[in-house]
Amino acid sequence: MTVAQAEAAEALSVADTFSVAKPADLPVSDRSRILIYLGVLVFIIAFGAPGGGLVGTGIFFFLKNRLHMGASQIALYGLVAAIPSYLAFVPGFARDLWNPFGLRDRGYMILFGGLCALGFACFAFLPVSLASLIALSIVVGSLWLFAQAGQTGLGATIARQHLMSGQMSTVMNVFGSIAVMIPLAAGGYLSDYLEKLPLSEAARELFLTGGAIMACFALFAIWRPRVVYDNVRAEAGGEIHPLKDLARLVRHYPIWPAFAIWVLWNFAPGSGTPLQFHLQNTLHANDAQATLWNVLFAGGFIPTFLLFGWLCRRVPLRTLLIWGTVVAVPQMLPLLFVKTVSAALLGGFASGLMGGVATAAYLDLMIRSCPKGLEGTMLMASNALYFVISQAGNVLGARLYEHFHTFTVCAISITVVYALILPTLLLVPRRLTATPDGVAPEGGFDKQ
Repeated sequence: MTVAQAEAAEALSVADTFSVAKPADLPVSDRSRILIYLGVLVFIIAFGAPGGGLVGTGIFFFLKNRLHMGASQIALYGLVAAIPSYLAFVPGFARDLWNPFGLRDRGYMILFGGLCALGFACFAFLPVSLASLIALSIVVGSLWLFAQAGQTGLGATIARQHLMSGQMSTVMNVFGSIAVMIPLAAGGYLSDYLEKLPLSEAARELFLTGGAIMACFALFAIWRPRVVYDNVRAEAGGEIHPLKDLARLVRHYPIWPAFAIWVLWNFAPGSGTPLQFHLQNTLHANDAQATLWNVLFAGGFIPTFLLFGWLCRRVPLRTLLIWGTVVAVPQMLPLLFVKTVSAALLGGFASGLMGGVATAAYLDLMIRSCPKGLEGTMLMASNALYFVISQAGNVLGARLYEHFHTFTVCAISITVVYALILPTLLLVPRRLTATPDGVAPEGGFDKQ
C-alpha cells in the first residue's frame, strides 16, 4: 500500500467514525420519540429558569409587592440579574470542548441540573433581600446556563446529523412557549398565594419548587433512551484546540448572516416596557389584562410554529424565511388601530400568529449555520445575543416612548427594524436554505 493509499484509507476510517445514519434510515416513530424527549427537556429547563419560568415570575412579585420597587428599579434589577446570560456563549463553548463523566451532553444536564437544584435549596434558607435575589440570579443562573448548553447542544447536533433542523426548531419553540405561558397565566394566582405567606416562607417554597423542577431535569437526563443517544455521535474528536476552534467559528461565514437576522428580530425597540405602558396607560388595561395579553401573544406563536413544522418538510427553508419575514414585519402595527382592551387582546394573539413561522425559520437557519462540533457555542451565543439585544431594544424603546409620549413611534421603529431582515436574507448562502428538512444541502452544512 502506498503512502497516498494509506492516507486515503485513514481518511475513510475517520469519516466512518463520525458518520451518522441517513435520515431515510431513521424511522418516523424514532424521529418522533427523539423530538418528544428533547421537547420535554426544553419544557422542564425553561420552566425552572431562575430568571424566567415559575421562579422568575415569583421573584418579580417579590420585587414589586414585598420590596416595593418601581418599574425602573425592576428593569435595572433585570439588567444586572441577566449578567450570566450576556456571557451564555461561554457555557456553550465549554460544552463543545469538555466531556464531563464521558457522558457528553447528558453529563452537563445531570451535573449542572443537580447543582442548580442544590443552589435553589441553599438560597431557600437565606434571608430574602435585593442582594440575595441578585446573587441567586447570578449564581444559579450561571449553573442553569451550563445545563441548558447540554440540552441545546444535544438538540442541534441531532438536528444536523439527521437533517431535521426545522422539526427541531418547531419542538424547541413550542415546548419553550408553553413553559413561558404557564407561569404568565398562573401569575395572578401565584401572586395571591405568595402574598398570604411571610416573605421568608414564600421565598422558601418558591425556591424549593425551583430546585425540585431542576432536580427533575437532572433525573430525566439520567434516563438514557437508546433511540436518542444511539442516533447521535460526537461531532469532534482528537485533541482539544480552543483557539483553533474559536478561529474556525469566526471564519465560518454562514454564522454572520444568521446572527445579523437574529439581532434584528430580537431588537424590537418598544416591545417590552413601552408596550406595557401603552396597554395600561392608553388602553387602560389592568394588571391581569396586561398579563393576559402576554399569554395570548406567546400562545399565538404556537399554531404557526406547528404550521412551520408541517411546511418545513415540504418547502425549502429559503421560501419559509422570505414569506415568514414578510408576514412578521407588520407584527406590531395592529396595536395602533385598536381602541379597547378586548381588541388589544385579540390583536396580541394575531401578532403572535404573525411571528411564528419567522421565529421558527430563524432558529432553523441558526442550527443549519453551526460549524461542525460547535453547536453549543453557536446556539448559546444566540441566547446571549437575545438578552443583550432585547435589553438594548427595550431601553431605546422606553426613551422613544418617553420622548414622543406615544407607542406609535415604537411600533413604526419595530416595523422598520424587522423590514431590514429582508435584505439581510440576501447574505445567507443559498445552498444552505435551498432544501427542505430531510434533504442535505449541496456540499453539506459546513461548506463555506
